[in-house]
Amino acid sequence: MSGPDASTPDASTHTASMGLNAPDDALLTALRDLLGPAGVREASDAAAWLEEPRGRWHGRAAIVARPASTDEVAAVVKLCAAARVGIVPWSGGTGLVGGQVKEDGLDPILLSLDRMNRVRASLPEEDALIVEAGMTLADVQKAAEAVGRLFPLSLASEGSCRIGGNLATNAGGVQVLRYGNARDLCLGIEAVMADGTVLHGLKTLRKDNAGYDIRHLLIGSEGTLGIITAAALKLVPRPAETATAFCAVPGPAAALKLLHHLRGHFAETVSAFELMNRQGFDFLAEHCPEARLPIAPPEWAVLTEVAGAKGAAMQGRLEDALASAMEAGLVEDAALATSLSQRDAMWQVRELLPEANRRVGSVSSHDVSIPLSRIAAFIEDANAAIAAIDPSLRINDFGHLGDGNLHYNIFPALGKTRADHDHQRGAIKRAVHDLVHEAGGSVSAEHGIGRLKIDDLQRYGDPAKLAAMRAVKAALDPLGILNPGAVLPAQG
Repeated sequence: MSGPDASTPDASTHTASMGLNAPDDALLTALRDLLGPAGVREASDAAAWLEEPRGRWHGRAAIVARPASTDEVAAVVKLCAAARVGIVPWSGGTGLVGGQVKEDGLDPILLSLDRMNRVRASLPEEDALIVEAGMTLADVQKAAEAVGRLFPLSLASEGSCRIGGNLATNAGGVQVLRYGNARDLCLGIEAVMADGTVLHGLKTLRKDNAGYDIRHLLIGSEGTLGIITAAALKLVPRPAETATAFCAVPGPAAALKLLHHLRGHFAETVSAFELMNRQGFDFLAEHCPEARLPIAPPEWAVLTEVAGAKGAAMQGRLEDALASAMEAGLVEDAALATSLSQRDAMWQVRELLPEANRRVGSVSSHDVSIPLSRIAAFIEDANAAIAAIDPSLRINDFGHLGDGNLHYNIFPALGKTRADHDHQRGAIKRAVHDLVHEAGGSVSAEHGIGRLKIDDLQRYGDPAKLAAMRAVKAALDPLGILNPGAVLPAQG
């Protein structure tokens, strides 16, 4: 790295927590003895745990601890608390805001939950599943399918992200419109707190008002308040009928009207509504040619899906709804999937967009949330702001329009690399995030704060909320050992 900028942690600001120590030989020996050879990776053999997906940052760790049980996690935390040594929790490593990568300050103990990957209980009669935090999201989905249910959280990285990290970041995905974020799909939490005590909260109750809801405090806290070790998850019935369509639309404003049009026909059975644009299709053609559009590449497109019970006639109803949308000028062209393979091909277009983006290499990426009524104006204003900085920059704006979550990503001009635009990254990020804030949105929709967005949280966050967050952190992690330097600036 050449130095801190708007898309990388600022080492001068985000220093190690006050009072933390470097791991000494006594602590490392105790961890090796506790966990055994299978439960430890030495720093020299930890490369897979020390780089985030886009390769911008490289982390550091004295050792990788890989406990196989909650008791072992608790023992690791107790040892680190006694030694006042920082712990960076590591789940699937797919996060894009640096929450799992600590570059500066003292070496932490990196705590990976990948060995804790069992189903503890399948409870179809309760529409619940109790799993350990190290299970991949794809394996959780398979476990739900095995008992005839659906776990609807769905992400492009579901083959490698893990449920503990999904909960720690309150992951979203493509079905938030119908089923909600990870938070809405979690009934109970087991977690190890900063002093090594275990929170036993794996209830499958839908109603439990017995005091403060610590579960919801830990979900989305990115490992800064406690380490999630297991979760009781909410399952839902598997839809018997699904209908999927890929539609060309005149623009974002028309797409929003189409969303309301479809919800008028299908109410809450609209499962997904994804917005994409021509720049993304061009990236796919160049870098992921296996993704085939079912219609000629439009300037703007929507991928939508509706799902219902047996006999709901979803296919015919969606065809009728789109026909009336065409008459209203909301849809210019459309293709309906008539087979599972066609549905999968449509979804492959959407799911490969992040991979195509990675291959191009973004100058600055923005995971933002905008009030639905302001989305079209935001896109217009943001495009103008980027053009004012550099009209040669390319914009791939796509995302979960149904819940207002846009991935507004800026890419190098043709023939250039992201390094050629490093000097513009700070201005780009500030321009986009200022517009998000002015629109009443959030600069972090579904990826969290991590270390990348600490300054943004301080700039745009409500002062009363920030004060409350600092008070909660001080109360639950008074030594500052849990993921030091993530979400809130480390003290030092």
